[in-house]
Parts: sequence; C-alpha cells; structure tokens
Amino acid sequence: MTNPNPCAKDGKTIFKYVLKAGLNMSWLKIWVRVLMVAAIALVSVTGVQAAYRVKPGDVLEILVYQDEKLNRQVVVAPDGRISFPLAGHIQAGGQSLEVIEANLTRLLKPKFADALDVTVLLASIKEIPIPPEPPPVPEKPLPPPIDPSFYITGEVAKPGQYFFKTRTNVLQAISMAGGLGLFAADQRVVIRRKEGNQEVLYEFNYDAFVAGKDLSGNMRLHTGDVIIVPERGLFE
Repeated sequence: MTNPNPCAKDGKTIFKYVLKAGLNMSWLKIWVRVLMVAAIALVSVTGVQAAYRVKPGDVLEILVYQDEKLNRQVVVAPDGRISFPLAGHIQAGGQSLEVIEANLTRLLKPKFADALDVTVLLASIKEIPIPPEPPPVPEKPLPPPIDPSFYITGEVAKPGQYFFKTRTNVLQAISMAGGLGLFAADQRVVIRRKEGNQEVLYEFNYDAFVAGKDLSGNMRLHTGDVIIVPERGLFE
C-alpha cells in the first residue's frame, strides 16, 4: 500500500532537495534530526494502531486515494459493522485496522480499473465510562463483649444474673443469691448447662452436701449456667 507521505521519500531525494535549496550542513543536521523524530513517532503510532482491535462506537477514517469523494469518517455500529459506499456493510468490530483495510480494498477493487490504495485510520476511540465506585459498606458495630455470668432462679433470696469474679461453684452461687428460701426443695437443685447443641441437666443435693454425705454435686459453674431451685412439695 502506498502512503503519499513526504516523510516516506527516499533519503537520497531529500538530500538532493536540501542541496538545491542551498542549505548549509548545520541546517542539514537539523533536518535529519526532525525526520528521525517524525519517523520514530510514526512507527510508535503505527504499532499501537496495528495491535488495536476496533469496537462499537469507534470512529474510523477511511481514505481512498483514487477517489477523494469516498474519503470519510465512519462510526462502528453497535453490531460491529460499518457502511461504506460501493462496499456495503462490512464487519469491523473485533478486527484490526489492517484486516478492515484489506477487506475494503477487496470489495472496492472491482469498481476501479487502476491499482487501488485504501488506508484505514483510527480517528477516535469510544471511551468506556468507568462506573462509580460503590459506596463503602458501613461496618457493623461489634456486639458488646459478654461478661461471664450465670443465672439463679427459684427459691432463693435474690434470684437473678450474677457475674463471675473468680471460680464459683454451686454452693457459692447459692450464697451469692442470699441463700435458699424457706420453701426451697434443697434436695432437688438443678443446674442446666448448654453443651454443644444440647442442654444437659445436673442435680445437686444441698442437704446431702451440707451433711457431708454427697460432695460430688457441688460442681464448678460455667458461663451461661442456670441454677434452678424448685419449691418443695407439700409432703417434702
């Protein structure tokens, strides 16, 4: 493909032109540097465009050197196609500029008697809007720490929740609650404890412990334990 760019002239031709113009060697050096910078920039842009894949919304500039009336800019449609006179609709989305250029040349060539030169350039790229960042998710406040505690209910002087200050057993817990009430079934004290997904009941015979007959029931309490002191029956 021929590109009518003055930068593409043969180096000898440029040198002869400079000599005819009567320029001295210092100006010649300046010309050479300018041409080198232009060549580097041209190679860089060409490399980027060669690697680019066209997408819907991009604008292409199409130049047909044999018929300037065909020169125009076209927008790539949402379906990835472009429309061009004498060529109809062709696929551009996902294609490189070189492939689009080759396809256009193939479709237009039968319409021209002479050799055909077609150039496809990337005029502008559709900017993809960057979605706004989502608002930060507010952090959930941490639940207040749970102080280790147990509960005692039923026939005691002061039922309620009690907090551990040190290791506490059942007898000490009853003492913290003011002792057993007058109608307490002191032989049927129950400790209810959650172990895993189950609740387990432990019995404590207050009378037997005080009398020294059974010391096994005075267990150490855990956080969440509930001591239940039932009311004694009529004939207890």
